[in-house]
Amino acid sequence: MPFFPDSLNGFLDRGGPVLFIIMAAAFVMWALILERFFYFRLSHKDVVASALDKWDDRKDHTSKYAHWVRDKIVSEVRQQAQANVILLKAVVALAPMLGLLGTVTGMVNVFDLMAITGSSDARAMSAGVSRATIPTMAGMVISISGLLFTMGLDQKVRREVAKVEDQMEIHKDA
Repeated sequence: MPFFPDSLNGFLDRGGPVLFIIMAAAFVMWALILERFFYFRLSHKDVVASALDKWDDRKDHTSKYAHWVRDKIVSEVRQQAQANVILLKAVVALAPMLGLLGTVTGMVNVFDLMAITGSSDARAMSAGVSRATIPTMAGMVISISGLLFTMGLDQKVRREVAKVEDQMEIHKDA
C-alpha cells in the first residue's frame, strides 16, 4: 500500500506545479458531476412534481397568460436542472488550457537548463520534457472525461425538460 502514495508523489513531482492546479480542477469537475448526478437521482422528481402541481392548481390552462405561466414554470425546471452545468463546462474547457500552461512551463525549464549548462544533454533535459508532457496529458484526459459527462448532462436536461413540457400539455387539455 505505501507504493501508491510514492508513485503519486513521483507523478506529481515529474509533472510540476501546474499538475496540482490540474488536479484541483479535476476534483472540482468531478464534484460538479456528482452533484448533478445526485440532483437528478434525489431532487429532480420533487422539482418536477412541484412544477406540475403549480400547473394543475391553475384553473385556466388555455389563455395567453396561462401559456406565459406555463413557460415560466418550465423555465424554472430548466434552470434548476441546468444549475452548475455551465461551471462544469468551464472547468472542462479550462483543463486543456492548464495542460498547455504545464507544457509551456516545462519547456521553459528545458530552455533554462540548456542556457545554464550550455549543452543539449538529453538526460539533463528529460525532467523538463517530462514536466512539459505530463500536464498536457493530464489536462486532456480530464477534459475528455468531463466532455463525455457534460454531453450526457445536456441530453438529460433536454429530456427532462421536454418531459415536463409534455406533461403540462397533457394537463392543459384536461
